[in-house]
Amino acid sequence: MADELSTILETTQAERLATGFVFTEGPLWHPDGFYYFVDVRSSVLYRLTPGRAHEVVREKTGGGNGTTFDLQGRLVLCEGENRRVTRTAGDGRIEVLMDRFEGKRLNRPNDVVCRSDGSIYFTDPGLRVPLGERELPYAGVYRVAPDGTQSLVADFEYPNGLAFSPDERRLYVANTRWAQYIHVLELDAAGKMMRRRIFADMSSDETDGVPDGMKVDVEGRVYCTGPGGTWVFAPDGSPLGIIRTPEVPANLAFGGPDLKTLFFTARTSVYTMRVKVPGQPHPYYKTRAR
Repeated sequence: MADELSTILETTQAERLATGFVFTEGPLWHPDGFYYFVDVRSSVLYRLTPGRAHEVVREKTGGGNGTTFDLQGRLVLCEGENRRVTRTAGDGRIEVLMDRFEGKRLNRPNDVVCRSDGSIYFTDPGLRVPLGERELPYAGVYRVAPDGTQSLVADFEYPNGLAFSPDERRLYVANTRWAQYIHVLELDAAGKMMRRRIFADMSSDETDGVPDGMKVDVEGRVYCTGPGGTWVFAPDGSPLGIIRTPEVPANLAFGGPDLKTLFFTARTSVYTMRVKVPGQPHPYYKTRAR
């Protein structure tokens, strides 16, 4: 498998850009030349321009975790402790995108992605919410349509990271607890699930790390943080290897002007490593370029 990774990685040693955090997550590249990321345990959102010191963007994020942009470039954030998904307007106002489904409070929104039609998909695991405080009886993946319509796409054991295939007809979902695997949801043109299946088994004897954050490159390879490091899979689900970093990451993002820099949020630090194949560009990047 090391030979397989050599065809993907341009560099093999991770560069640490910043450290001193508690538990980093939510990596996101902005085309203006910086990364967003969060310290989940400290409830702080940061901005980091390579070569400069990191800056605080927002404090008291309510357990801010997964991030994405909508098609207008507004930052969308899963606020786990606040049990909601928010969007930050251009003037800094924080708008609630979704905090209830069919009148019941969400559990603990975790990760989020945007489809090119403007719909927002996010995971909502329930295990870390005390049983007596849960209003929804299941953990799920939800969709917020461009017109605000809300729908449950699928229920899961413990849905965590998620990412689209390049054609957006498949949505990969990492299952973190109990069985450790990546599920794939096959979607119709409207973004609704047609069928589901196991994409890859991530069970391991390694004890550090679980299936978590995911990204996909332009050739359809799936990168998923997990036991021991970042697992890389071919589009058919066959394993290509594990990228090892000084700390096991919880999430990653493709960044840099060419989208060939892997940016890892790994416990107390954030790291980068170069790859030969660019990541799948966020839909916002495409609308911005028009």
